Amino acid sequence: MKKKINKMLVLIAALAILFTVILITFVYYDLFQKQMVEDLRGYHFIAQSCENQEQLEKMGQRMMLSNVRMTIVSMDGNVIYDNEADQSIMVNHGERPEIVQAFKTGEGHAVRRSETLAKNTFYYASKLDDETVIRMARDAGSVYSILQSAMPSLIGTLLLLVVMSIVIAHFLTKRLIAPIERLASNLDESEDESDYEELTPFVTTIRQQHQDIIKSARMRQEFTANVSHELKTPLTSIMGYAELIENGMAEAEDVTRFASGIRNSAARLLTLINDTIRLSEMDDGNADMVMEQLNLYEMAKYCVEMMEMSASKHKVSMELQGTDCFVTGDRQQLEELLYNLCDNAIRYNNPGGEVVVEVSAAEGASVLVVRDTGIGIPKEHQDRIFERFYRVDKSRSKSTGGTGLGLAIVKHIITGFNAKIEVNSEVGRGTTIKVTFPNK
Repeated sequence: MKKKINKMLVLIAALAILFTVILITFVYYDLFQKQMVEDLRGYHFIAQSCENQEQLEKMGQRMMLSNVRMTIVSMDGNVIYDNEADQSIMVNHGERPEIVQAFKTGEGHAVRRSETLAKNTFYYASKLDDETVIRMARDAGSVYSILQSAMPSLIGTLLLLVVMSIVIAHFLTKRLIAPIERLASNLDESEDESDYEELTPFVTTIRQQHQDIIKSARMRQEFTANVSHELKTPLTSIMGYAELIENGMAEAEDVTRFASGIRNSAARLLTLINDTIRLSEMDDGNADMVMEQLNLYEMAKYCVEMMEMSASKHKVSMELQGTDCFVTGDRQQLEELLYNLCDNAIRYNNPGGEVVVEVSAAEGASVLVVRDTGIGIPKEHQDRIFERFYRVDKSRSKSTGGTGLGLAIVKHIITGFNAKIEVNSEVGRGTTIKVTFPNK
């Protein structure tokens, strides 16, 4: 970035210097032309003061010292006098532009270029009282010859200015980049706004993204530690039961009980692994999604029917209420959302409790409500229940086979559906979870 800015600044400066020199040269030459005409007009006024031809000829000789050519032309265009050539052999000047203009308007001027000599000849002509025209002329270098003669000085000046531009550009580049480098090296420590107002939104976004990355890395680290801890418990149980059986310490009647314990731990282990893989897929955006229109009521009905056995095991009754409502999304994810909400409502319920699943239509939305009469969630825990492995009652969660990942999966799915989730719970009276799906 520094090199690019440096090169651009030097290039801009060099081009500006070059164009300025060329522009000044042409402006100067234009002024020079006007001054040349004025000088020739001055010689004309001097010549007008001469009283006779003899005085004019003497004046013409003196003008030769100043490289001024004086020519007198009669009304028919013939040359009467020229201080540099023999007028008798000179061609008729009646068609020369400056002569024609002088006869018509009283004065005329012209510039003619000699390609061979790379010079311009300036002419000024005016009509005298005796109806003759006196013309003054002087040679001068063209703008190109002036540029050519001044080229060594121009090149030297340009090189000096370019060197100065490189030094100044290097200094300015460091000044321009310094605030950005300072922000890059102190992104976490500094909360100050950028030195450049235009960069403030960019810096704010980068800082937020940086903080999100750090937060995500910390969450992944905690997630890995939690997964390791959660896997350790069922594996330790399996190893303990297996060791007792291997060493012959289990009686015949204990083998069945130990086998049941191994199966339950293995089932918990498998559930934990599946939930972990599912969350990892959602985090990486690798979960396959097929978007379609889904009947929320029909899917809730199917979920309630599938959960009846688990509800009976926990001595909990289930009820479905509502009407057909449609949402757009992935079928598998919606099934997971319904399963996890209903599963939690059953697991954290009381014997003889009730779970009610309600589907209804609201203005511009479809609403799913899962209500239970379970143990409830204390206020201080309600904001954290969607965190991974967070459990309000750790002992009860493990005893019921929960992994602590169900509501984390629900949160991911809610985000994918652009839905909104609300939790309303009271300890000892139950929990109501409301999910609002916008109609697309």
